[in-house]
Amino acid sequence: MNLRGMAVVAIAIVFSSLGSGANPNQAEDIVRRSVANTNADWAAAPQYDFTERDTITRNGKQTTKTYRVLMIEGSTYNKLIAVDGRPLSAAQAQGENQKLQQEIKRRRSESPSERQKRVAEYQKERRQDHALMSEMVKAFDYTLIGEESVNGRRCFVLQAKPKPGYTPPNRDTQVLRGMRGQMWVDAEQYQWARVHAEVFQPVRFGLFFAQVKPGTEFTLEQKPVEGKLWLPSHFAMNVKARIFLSSRTSADDEVYSDYRHATAHTVSASR
Repeated sequence: MNLRGMAVVAIAIVFSSLGSGANPNQAEDIVRRSVANTNADWAAAPQYDFTERDTITRNGKQTTKTYRVLMIEGSTYNKLIAVDGRPLSAAQAQGENQKLQQEIKRRRSESPSERQKRVAEYQKERRQDHALMSEMVKAFDYTLIGEESVNGRRCFVLQAKPKPGYTPPNRDTQVLRGMRGQMWVDAEQYQWARVHAEVFQPVRFGLFFAQVKPGTEFTLEQKPVEGKLWLPSHFAMNVKARIFLSSRTSADDEVYSDYRHATAHTVSASR
């Protein structure tokens, strides 16, 4: 069971559409405009490098690593720049620079088939998330419940609940049967400012050996990068699960910042 993948799917689903609400005409307008903006954001995202700080908690132990995520020859590369909030030493930084240069050299010397396989895997993951987001809009009923301010911006607030009779098409989407959430859509640019989803009833996977439990929750926040483009700024995931007879908990917190056009400091994906 890929809990991280499950989280991405779940967040995408809760983001993906606005169904029935107190004001159907307004909801329909939000749907039309927000979906168009989502598609544009998704298409533009690979044109940007960014900094990602990952804080992972497993069994009470917490580690934090910060990366510069670069687009190199058609797929991403994570260059380590800090550990536990402290920049790398000069020697460590030099080592990471050498790794980066070696990876650039390796990717440039790939055979056409090797390059195609690497880029295809990256693009496959992106397409899967996007396709699932579009496919699973039928999983929830939505209600417009008011307006709130998020990071100083006026947002529509919508509540999402599982749609009665919804049947998940595959294992990865089983969790949607036990989820509910809220989302905040920017009222000016019709972009998603925040979404929160939680598991409120246990959901089993596979041959009943794995179970996602109540208390599992996900939060995704986005901010404007430039113009009308919005990209993720924060993703947090707390997972409570049982696999066979063992209970497991984990927490991931990711902060994204310093988006820059992938130009001079990044190798072009084209040849």
